[in-house]
Amino acid sequence: MTVVCKDTDQKPIRLIAREVRELAGRARDRKVKPEDIEGSTFSVSNLGMFGIDEFSAIINPPEAAILAVSAVQDVPVVEDGEVKIASRMKATLSADHRVTDGAEAAEFMAVLAEYLEEPLRLFV
Repeated sequence: MTVVCKDTDQKPIRLIAREVRELAGRARDRKVKPEDIEGSTFSVSNLGMFGIDEFSAIINPPEAAILAVSAVQDVPVVEDGEVKIASRMKATLSADHRVTDGAEAAEFMAVLAEYLEEPLRLFV
C-alpha cells in the first residue's frame, strides 16, 4: 500500500517527515483512510532497510514516476588515484514517457544526487 503525502513541494522537510511517519503508522495499524492513498503523482519505494542492493520499481498509475531507493553499502571507490572505502547507494527512476522524457528524468536524478551528497542544502 502506498500512502500519499500531499503538496510536498510546498512543505519543509521536517513536516514531510512527520506526515510520512504518521501515514506509515496508520498503514501499519490498518487505519488508512481513502484520502491517505489517493491523489499521488510520484512515489518513493525504499527497500534499503531490507538490504536490497538494487531494484526497479513499477509506476503506480496514474503517477508520473517512481524512485527506487536501495541500501547504503560500503564499497571500494577510486578517489584521487587511490582505492578507498566509501558509502554508496543505488537509486533508479521509472518514468511514464507519456508525462515526461528521459532527459527530464536524468536531470531529476542529477539534482537528487546533489542533495544526497550535501543534505544540508535541503534546509537552506
